[in-house]
Order: sequence, then C-alpha cells, then structure tokens
Amino acid sequence: MMTTKRISLAVLAMSLLGGCSKDYLDLKPTDTVTTENFYQTQTDALQATTAAYSQLNQNGMFNYSLWAIGDVMSDNSFLGGGGAADGIEFQQLDNFSIPSTNPLTTSHWQRAYLGIGAANQVLLHVPDITMDAALKNRCLGEAEFLRALYYFYLVRGFGDVPLVLTPATTAAEASSLTRTPATQVYAQIVKDLQDAITKLPATYTSPDDAGHATKWSATALLAKVYLTQGDLPNAATQARTVIASSGKAMWANFGDNFKLENENGQESLFEVQFKSGLTGYSTDGPGSVVNEFWGARFFGSPYVVSSGGYGFNIPEKDLVTSYAAGDTRRAVTLFVPGDKYPDGQVQPTTLVGDPNGYNVRKFFVGTVGVSNWDSPLNIPVLRLSEMYLILAEAAGPTAEGVEAINKVRRRAYGLPINTPAPTVDYTTATPNFKAAVIQERRLEFAFEDDRWYDLKRTGTLVATMKAQGKNAQDFNNLLPIPQAEINVNPNLTQNPGY
Repeated sequence: MMTTKRISLAVLAMSLLGGCSKDYLDLKPTDTVTTENFYQTQTDALQATTAAYSQLNQNGMFNYSLWAIGDVMSDNSFLGGGGAADGIEFQQLDNFSIPSTNPLTTSHWQRAYLGIGAANQVLLHVPDITMDAALKNRCLGEAEFLRALYYFYLVRGFGDVPLVLTPATTAAEASSLTRTPATQVYAQIVKDLQDAITKLPATYTSPDDAGHATKWSATALLAKVYLTQGDLPNAATQARTVIASSGKAMWANFGDNFKLENENGQESLFEVQFKSGLTGYSTDGPGSVVNEFWGARFFGSPYVVSSGGYGFNIPEKDLVTSYAAGDTRRAVTLFVPGDKYPDGQVQPTTLVGDPNGYNVRKFFVGTVGVSNWDSPLNIPVLRLSEMYLILAEAAGPTAEGVEAINKVRRRAYGLPINTPAPTVDYTTATPNFKAAVIQERRLEFAFEDDRWYDLKRTGTLVATMKAQGKNAQDFNNLLPIPQAEINVNPNLTQNPGY
C-alpha cells in the first residue's frame, strides 16, 4: 500500500492543482508534459477523460477499500482471515474501532479526490480544445459523471467534504480547503449528473469504449442519489426512465451478471473495469484482488484460487439463511459446505477464520494467470435490477412498486419476470413493504459494496450491528476524516466520535 503521507501530500496539494504560477519563470518546458502544454488535441482530451476513470480500480476504491466498507462494516460479512495479526485495518472496520489513521478509509478519501482532480482537469481544459463537438461534449459528460460518482462515495462515507470544482492554482490554496455541507455536495452531484445526461451518448459502438459512462449510467446514478436523499418522486422518475428507455434488460439467469463473457452486458448500467496481466502483487489494478482475498483460505490441493485464498469477507450466517429455498441467488452468491468447485473439490465445513465454511462465490474466478491478485472480472456499480428496486422503494406498496420488486424476485426464483407468480410475488397488502424492499436489495446486491450505505440511509445501521454483537455507535454512520489530511490541512475538522 502506498504510504499515507505520500498520497495525502499529493491529493489536495497536487492532484487538484491546475498548474504552478509562471510569474517566476518565463521559459516553457519543451521536454515534459504539464497541464499547460498537454491539453492541445482531441487525442489529449480522450486520454485525459480515460485517466479520470483510473482511480476506480485502485486501492481505496473498488479494488480494496469499498468491499470492506460496504460489506464487512455491515451485517453481510465479517473479516475472517488468519487471526489476530491478519488484516488489522480490516479488523478495525469490522469491529467499529476505526482510528483516523486507518489505511482503508484514508485511501478511500484520497483516491476519490484524485479522481475528482482528474475530472476537474478535463472540465477546465477540454472546452478550449479544437475538436469534434460531439466528442468534446461526451468527454465533458463523462467527467461530470465521474466527479459525481466520486463525490457520491465521499459524501455518503464522510458527510461534509471539501467541494472542489476547479483545480487550485497554488499548494496553499489546495491545503486550505474547508468542509462543504453535505447538502451542497449533493446539489452539485445532482447538477453534474443532470448535465451529463444531456451530453453522454446512449450507447457506444466501438469495443474501445466499453465501460465508459453513458446517458443511462448518469440517469441510473441520479436515481440512486435521489433515493439516498429521500427524494422519492424524483428517484422513481429517473428509475422509470432507465427501465423504459435504456434498452437494457435483466438477464433471465441472475448468475449471468457475473460471468466474464457478459461484462458490460445487457443488464449493466455501469461497472468498474478490470483485466488480468499483472506479474506481481498490486492493489492498484488493472486486475482485481477480490478473487484472492475472498477465496477459501489456503484450501484445496491444488488451491482453489491461485496461491491459496486469504479468506477475508466471510458471509455472515444470517445472510446465508436469509435466502429462501428456491432462490437461485444463493448459489451464485455463496459457497456453503458441500458445494463443488469447478475442479470437483468440495467446500469444507470449516476453514481458518471461517467457522461455518462459507465463502463468497459471486466474484470467484479460480486460478488466474501469473499473479493471484489479478482477476479480470469487472465489478458492477449499477445494474438494471437496482432500477426496479429503486422504483419499488420509491413508489411504495402500489401496483407499480409491487410489480417492480416482483420482477426482481421472479428472476431470483428462475421464473419469467413478466408473468405473475403467486408463490413468490408480493402484493399491495404485504406488511412492512419498505423493509421487504431493503431486504431484497441485500439479497440481490450482496458483496457489491452497497449494504453499509443502505443501513445508513435507512437509519438501521447501529441497531442492526448491535444485534450482531458489534459495538457500533451513532457516530459510525460516518467514517473518520483521515488524520493525514488534517495534518496537512488543519482547516479540516474531524467527525464526532473519532
């Protein structure tokens, strides 16, 4: 892992800078690339836009930190691992004893701001480039979508955060930022997404553009942002629009969402791209580490994952037993004792750090290439099924809301999604309908880095985790502001309780 100090000095004191003052130097560099001489051509614009995606598959975002925050800090899973000295930074999140120096939360903050910095550079410089107008619009829309996405994770995780919309011009300016109220951050996220929707294409035809944000990526994220804010009418409107107009369709088989050959496929609205090809260990992409970290710990002969799994992110028994008989999502999501691996080996009843013999199957790819931290399997961020569940939650126990959740449930039980199925369908009389939707989200999106945020926004985090014996407190609804950032910018105040 990159050292905290090294990244923190880079984040708000370098990556958000637009370029140093030239008052003291008249000569322009001719042998290096700077922000002042790079943004000249259409190719430069495309490269800069692509670079704004690069933090998503890094340590701090979807390759390391977010599964610890989204699932290990929830009732979906616990750390597992090899004992008291293994994965201390993950243990701190699992036990809700998180210091402000925790590497996972620190890296999350820093990677998100590096992504924001890259997006801000695109939004500042690309408008001045002479290039194809439609392509310019697309670059700006992608940057707005990405800035909104990075800020969505920051504001949900940390609350009030510095809202940086243009690169700072000096290090002093970057290191004197203060926290912006969350309401203003959300307002900017909505503004960015609304504008991105007008600029982004509905689809891409070139394979080289696979994984880039579309109009429907932005619309789907906007639906989720409205839901998080409690703006149910607008959440429903955006979800309906995606369902009706995106051309997307749920796979008939839930498991098809997690197959390499179906990446960026018919149900996908946005996913983080990974590919294999590493020759060593790295949590900074391009391969994903989750196959190794979540694999059964040193199980199998040969090992079921490349060099023996680490057995982190172990499913809680409560999650395993929440899948009803006939729910096909359980077999896609989990390994339980007696399950067979592709090579015929059988999941044992216990493993080190895993007393019930459960492991995550959803992103399992087995042995991979040269490096065992090198899975090529993408991680979905937004799927069409989420639009149905957002619509269900926002519309409530109405005919529309009930039909929306029932489409997801029918697929889960291997049934045609448009055909009524009395054995699995909910009705307008279903009691505690919102809780039923939230539970459906848990089963549908387990280990897709989302559960902690659902518990937070529904006000059930503390009670849920206390029921599991975890010492969660009210202040754990937010993460600590990284101490490394406060050290370089005393204007950043700490969240209560840390």
